[in-house]
Amino acid sequence: MTRVLAAAGAQQADAAAAPAGPGAPLALCAPLAALADAGLEVPVLGGGVVRHVNLDVAASAPALDSVVAHVARLLPYYASVHRGSGYPSQAITALVDEARATVAGHVGARDDDLVVFTRNTTDALNLLASAVPGETVVLDIEHHANLLPWRERRVVAGRATIAATLEALDAELAARPAALLSVTGASNVTGEVLPIDRIARLAHAHGARIAVDAAQLLPHRRVDLAASDLDYLAFSGHKAYAPFGAGALVGRADWLDEAPPHLAGGGAVGAVGIGGVDWKRGADRHEAGTPNVVGIAALARALAELERLGDECRREHERALTERLHRGLAALRGVRVIRGFDDADDRLGIATVELERGSVGLLAAALAAEHGISVRAGRFCAHPFFDRVARRSNGLRASLGAGSSADDVDRFLDALARLVADGPAHAYERTPGGWCPRVDDRPRPEID
Repeated sequence: MTRVLAAAGAQQADAAAAPAGPGAPLALCAPLAALADAGLEVPVLGGGVVRHVNLDVAASAPALDSVVAHVARLLPYYASVHRGSGYPSQAITALVDEARATVAGHVGARDDDLVVFTRNTTDALNLLASAVPGETVVLDIEHHANLLPWRERRVVAGRATIAATLEALDAELAARPAALLSVTGASNVTGEVLPIDRIARLAHAHGARIAVDAAQLLPHRRVDLAASDLDYLAFSGHKAYAPFGAGALVGRADWLDEAPPHLAGGGAVGAVGIGGVDWKRGADRHEAGTPNVVGIAALARALAELERLGDECRREHERALTERLHRGLAALRGVRVIRGFDDADDRLGIATVELERGSVGLLAAALAAEHGISVRAGRFCAHPFFDRVARRSNGLRASLGAGSSADDVDRFLDALARLVADGPAHAYERTPGGWCPRVDDRPRPEID
């Protein structure tokens, strides 16, 4: 806690010297949590180092300090789970069981819901896709993780407003029933939050179940399965400040108990004979092999830490920074912020822009190489949505998180304005891997 307060105080001092932004109290614009990349310095072209500004949190978030410490404490006890008689094995087995309960509690799982640990959201939705007894309806705004896995899929094109999009979903399900409606909780392109409570009621009114891809939403907002009457929830640790390779699918057991095992192997079976297999039911059915103990423990600890920070505190912190970011972008000439819905009144700390001219890939490379600012350029694994709402072929996305500050936002806006107006200060070339400095004199980090 001391480190968190010290970091917040330092960032408030930086923010005090920055433009006033949207008028939010500067305390709201300081980092909310201590992260592993806090204070990281990165080299820039021409020599020297600057404090790294991480505005690519929507892709993968850095680990919380508390998660790193938790992992360090468990590593001496690392052992195989279940059936081991040794003390470390028993301790780690208990840790995984407790993590499952922590995850269930954080997302408001019902008593009979399953928590199946997966690699990530994509893995979780692929597991669910193998269990759906019929067609799945999705929107065209989905990340590929919630667009590609479904074996029998119908895609509804989003409309100009959320209200009209829900009417289109209603009409689609009324005209032709489906087993499942699967939607994102928040767009990873625009940050716009969908009204999942209303969508759940709509799905159930037509006899369909609902699954929510909460990869973007969960790290920013509390999601409650029971309160929102959701059937399934999928999410990743690497977007929730636990980048150790674990995710989860949480939801109703019946479909999952009837589905083929996600992986065939030890741990998923009750008995094996030459002529057949007795597969287990419950989470074990889909968790064959040695689990990612470190990732599971990290995910549970990250969710517990987000609870400790408080939902309202996190929301106000992000609201202040998001307003600052969008107000600054609106003032830049030659830049257009992409929106999916005209009536979206709730959004996460994500902004994707396109340029009137020039390459966003080049700008992203220059922001990193010349200013030490990490953003992302592309179509963000949401090609159908991007193609519908954007005017150019690619966008540049800045995304905020619990470690973001007013200084981060202001440095990005200042650097972006200069690059749009004057172009990069160094020469770049386009390679198969993207735009790169023609001469890159930045030393590589020593990570031996």
